[in-house]
Amino acid sequence: MLKWKQSRVVVGMLCGIFLMTAGSVELAQAQAGLPEFTGIVEKASPAVVNISTTQSVKQVRPGSPHGEMPQMPEGTPFDDFFRRFFGDRGEGGGGMEDFDTQSLGSGFVISPDGYILTNNHVIKDAKEIVVRLSTRQEYVAELVGSDPRSDVALLKIDAKNLPVVRVGKSADIKVGEWVLAIGSPFDFDHTVTAGIVSAVGRSLPNENYVPFIQTDVAINPGNSGGPLFNLDGEVVGVNAQIYSRTGGFMGLSFAIPIDLAMDVVDQLKTKGSVSRGWLGILIQDVTRELAESFGMDRPGGALVAQVLPNSPAQKAGIQVGDVVLEFNNRSISDSSSLPHIVGRTHVGDDVTVKLLRDGKTRTLKVRIAELPPDDDIKLAEETPQGKKANDRIGTLVTDLTEEQKQSLEVKKSGIFVEDVKTGPARTAGVRRGDIILMINNVDVKNVSHFAQLVKDLPVGKPVPMLVRRGNSPLFLALKLTEKGD
Repeated sequence: MLKWKQSRVVVGMLCGIFLMTAGSVELAQAQAGLPEFTGIVEKASPAVVNISTTQSVKQVRPGSPHGEMPQMPEGTPFDDFFRRFFGDRGEGGGGMEDFDTQSLGSGFVISPDGYILTNNHVIKDAKEIVVRLSTRQEYVAELVGSDPRSDVALLKIDAKNLPVVRVGKSADIKVGEWVLAIGSPFDFDHTVTAGIVSAVGRSLPNENYVPFIQTDVAINPGNSGGPLFNLDGEVVGVNAQIYSRTGGFMGLSFAIPIDLAMDVVDQLKTKGSVSRGWLGILIQDVTRELAESFGMDRPGGALVAQVLPNSPAQKAGIQVGDVVLEFNNRSISDSSSLPHIVGRTHVGDDVTVKLLRDGKTRTLKVRIAELPPDDDIKLAEETPQGKKANDRIGTLVTDLTEEQKQSLEVKKSGIFVEDVKTGPARTAGVRRGDIILMINNVDVKNVSHFAQLVKDLPVGKPVPMLVRRGNSPLFLALKLTEKGD
């Protein structure tokens, strides 16, 4: 009897411990403040839409089962034979033919009268755009306007009293906060995924004018153009891209900040196009070696590698080799942050630019112009004749011809790198085909001048070297380790 009572006591204690543990887990979860998304989804989902498009693409028309017809001169004795055997490349087989293809994406309603926001790449080259609401109603949408540089497009459907999203402020988001996406990945309507903000202000290759929001929210093909919500149920971004080696989600997703997207929407509504501020410089990051060569305590700012002719920067007196430290009273931590700020500056505004030149800071006033449609610079690809080696840094260089100087817009300076051997130049990153424009902040006039400049370089201290590589200028840090002749 005593043993049975003792057993009951032990069992009771164990049950009590179990209940306390379970209660502790629930308490811990409550204290952890884990988010509850159901309310957001219920309110926001009706304003999220599915977008399907039809594009016309050219493809090779199916030809003969024997394969492609050999390329034979027209009028040969075997011409008729090959056409009968392989099929005609014209009408009836083997030629190019228009085919319709479909693509899918997402979007969201931003006004009750039918304005819908999505990505430009979702509707690019579409000959028909169909919007499907959460009620399964479908509308053929009109493209109001699009902006490839920000990847934003504005659509309009003929509908009224539509549910709309609440637009928040992307400037207020913080790294680590919870966000969720609603979209149509792989055409699964109104799929909800959640995660956190991984980073803000991200720059991606060939995307200079969008400071992307990086998240770990699961985004897949079909999510593009859909909304990214904060825990208040407000849209803070437009899901646009994923980083993937497989084509599927790998933990890195990128969204366009809603502040930028709505600015684009306003411009598309009012004038049908988007204008951006333009400074007219090509820039690069300041590396540790370059920072040392410019006398900076640490890397930072945007290094000016080229000033475009007749640009606001040239008119204001900005020079190659300047390091932009502040733009319109906003600090520039690296080169990727400058285009975002300049692009959102109003055309015609006068702004101040704080920069470092020759070890001293100075402030200039610049009047911002409008970004041209195409600001690429075309360069000549001819190789000049005449060679001269420089054993001190390990290069074989040649003078530029007058025609090349004109086409390269380097009328008074520049030499062509014919070859790079083992030495300081190769260590610095100089490549065959580069054009050396400046060394130690001095324009290189010709091969002889270059030889003299190299001869006078200090040992053990990096100096900046400006080269033109392909279509872009680039600063390198050149450091000599031994005294040359």
